[in-house]
Amino acid sequence: MEPRNLSAARSWLAQDPDPETRDELTALIASSDDPEAQAELEDRFGTRLAFGTAGLRGELGAGTNRMNRVLVAQAAAGLAAYLAENGSDDETPSVVVGYDGRRNSQRFALDSAEIFAGAGLHAILLPRMLPTPVLAFAVRYFNASAGVMVTASHNPPNDNGYKVYLGGDDQGSQIVPPADGEIARHIDRVATGGDITRIPRHLGYVRAGDDVVEAYIAATAAVAPAPESAAGMQWVYTAMHGVGWETTSRVVSAAGFPAPTVVSEQIDPDPAFPTVSFPNPEEPGAMDLAFETARSSNAEFVLANDPDADRLAVAVPDGAADGGWRRLSGNEVGLLLGWRAARRAAESREEQGTPTTTDVSLACSLVSSPGLEVIADHYGLDFFATLTGFKWISRAPGMAFGFEEALGYLVNPETVRDKDGISAAIAMLGLAADARGRGTTISGLLAEFEQTFGYFASDQISIRVEDLSVIDTIMTLLRKDQPDRFGTVKVKRVDDLLTGIDDLPPGNVLRFWLKGGSRIIVRPSGTEPKLKLYLDVRGSSAADAAERLAALTAGAREVLDSLS
Repeated sequence: MEPRNLSAARSWLAQDPDPETRDELTALIASSDDPEAQAELEDRFGTRLAFGTAGLRGELGAGTNRMNRVLVAQAAAGLAAYLAENGSDDETPSVVVGYDGRRNSQRFALDSAEIFAGAGLHAILLPRMLPTPVLAFAVRYFNASAGVMVTASHNPPNDNGYKVYLGGDDQGSQIVPPADGEIARHIDRVATGGDITRIPRHLGYVRAGDDVVEAYIAATAAVAPAPESAAGMQWVYTAMHGVGWETTSRVVSAAGFPAPTVVSEQIDPDPAFPTVSFPNPEEPGAMDLAFETARSSNAEFVLANDPDADRLAVAVPDGAADGGWRRLSGNEVGLLLGWRAARRAAESREEQGTPTTTDVSLACSLVSSPGLEVIADHYGLDFFATLTGFKWISRAPGMAFGFEEALGYLVNPETVRDKDGISAAIAMLGLAADARGRGTTISGLLAEFEQTFGYFASDQISIRVEDLSVIDTIMTLLRKDQPDRFGTVKVKRVDDLLTGIDDLPPGNVLRFWLKGGSRIIVRPSGTEPKLKLYLDVRGSSAADAAERLAALTAGAREVLDSLS
């Protein structure tokens, strides 16, 4: 009897244009009598990498459950069909395509541009590998119908992905339902249609000039022109082996800030990410080289982009931290940037003589710090908590600033409708320089924030799994037998977002409201095989908030242990 999925593997091999994936699949087929090879074939062909609101993202390799040229061709042809179906009769749909420095990113982008052009669309390819925010900007700059960014952001080195944006009424935001489902159906029709070699291709795509990059640089430098107090500022920057440095350095120069000391080992794009086990500034050890550079250069702070530069990490000197440096949490940075945005909105309101109540808003994902709502209330601004992801945050009405705790910040919504680690870096440079001019630091700004708005503390528990069904099991158990307390902290109310809460779209999220104003939110990760718990408390002092958070974290772990 022929091993399961062997026929699918042979059909795949017949259409695969990539010599590397052809070779690996040929070897698997040749050894298909071996149980390990059969298990590998099952993993590669037993399911299909799903296209959703995050587009596609997965491990590189041959098969329907991997990122490869076959899957990308199907995705491009499906997206082209969707755009043709939803476009106007008198205008040819257009797509702009960008790519980062990961393995196969350029090849996937070229394949996509050729297929878009072959479908009769106006296809524009960015001039070279560039950060994700430049692609998001380019969708609006070219007034494109859609954009595609080939990146896996901060995922492991052997991953890649396919991120889709829509223009027009979506203003260059990432796709949301129902568009994602409609695109997925078109992709499925292409996939079931057979051989990708029959998909029309054309070399008539346009290679964009540097004008789009120059326009992004000018708009981003305008976020925070350097004040006089920036002169002599010592800081460190790392690109985490990604594509951020070329663009960031030009923005920093255009804004008038002093150049940083760079982490030379991580400054150039390298798809192997040789100095980090996981190219994510949030991961333990990822910023060790940056801290080492900061200590040797007597830096005032560190800024780090992830590999596609859509996220920003900030670190400050801290004598209590191991090695003397501490990375700020995404919530800490988000609250500082949100405070900045609220002050600027209030100043603009005073200059224009507009009423106290305005339609200007601050927005964050529902798992991010509740402190942003306190800021909004303080300044008379609207506030929106959205489902996780900037596809939702970017759509908040009247948004002046949005963030999520996973190091994502949207500080310039008129330019980029997505998280942008470069514009966030410029905003942080502006904050640091202003603080410097008043004789304080970023740490001093955090202390000022606490004195003004209160003491917020957050933590996160992540459970990485090999089998995704484990996450489903835990979520089911939490719904079926809801805990009445986490440790000694009693549960007051539970929101199950599957049923829809507070006008939010349905989502696989549980929100536990606890006595004393604490909160725990549980949800599966949208991009990694993880279950995530987000814990937030507010205390009467920093010590009180830390004590409350430690007790809540211990209680949450007890509940999780009881379910395993």
